[in-house]
Amino acid sequence: MKLKKWMGIVALLVAMISLTACGKKEAKDGWQSIKDKKEVVIGFDNTFVPMGFKDENGKNVGFDIDLANAVFAKYDIKVKMQAIDWDMKETELKNKSIDLIWNGYSATKEREKKVAFTMPYMTNQQVLVTKKSSNITQVSDMKNKKLGAQQGSSGYDAFTKQTDVLKDRVKDNDATLYDDFNSALLDLKAGRIDGLLIDNVYANYYLTKNGELSNYNIITTGYAGENFAVGARKSDKTLVDNINKAFKTLHDDGEFQKISDKWFSKDVFPTK
Repeated sequence: MKLKKWMGIVALLVAMISLTACGKKEAKDGWQSIKDKKEVVIGFDNTFVPMGFKDENGKNVGFDIDLANAVFAKYDIKVKMQAIDWDMKETELKNKSIDLIWNGYSATKEREKKVAFTMPYMTNQQVLVTKKSSNITQVSDMKNKKLGAQQGSSGYDAFTKQTDVLKDRVKDNDATLYDDFNSALLDLKAGRIDGLLIDNVYANYYLTKNGELSNYNIITTGYAGENFAVGARKSDKTLVDNINKAFKTLHDDGEFQKISDKWFSKDVFPTK
């Protein structure tokens, strides 16, 4: 009787180990599935000019969208851009609502814990934008002033971690958070906030296009520079490798430079 009981326990342990092993196998490389469907779903913030945004005709346009289309054209795969809540981007990726996060997505150490990144394809800086009429011309002028930032952005992440740059200076030691930079810039213009922590690429493009660059200061903050990269699930190693290969090919044959020149009038590919 004791032997049977012991054998039952062993059988149960073997079954549990097998189930655990099966569970580990569930996270599979998704490249073949994407290739079979001939479609990849990319999550993006459709207000982030000039990386990926909805234009006045309701069409999704931008540097990242042009680049994504060029990358996946190499593999005969169609790109489907899906607007998402940027604050929920990693959750959307984990739940497989999207295949990639691609929209001026900064490769930070914190995010590396959750996603796999491609090689960098562009660099960026976090800057402070203020109205010239405010007389705020440097970070130290933000003492007891109201700051704005985007919820879930790498800028706000830097703000909370490197407290000596801005957090310890601004009113209430925190920022007013916005779902998108458009809303934040409107509040800055209306004087509801005194400064906005924002991606340099966004600030320059938005203010230049709207003819307002001369009315604002774009101030260097002191936060470390960032690399833009594409975020994928950690299991999707082949997908990441193939995007990297396409980046290199596009730059070698000059197609990357053409897309870059269209949006920035220069080659933004990082140099070593």
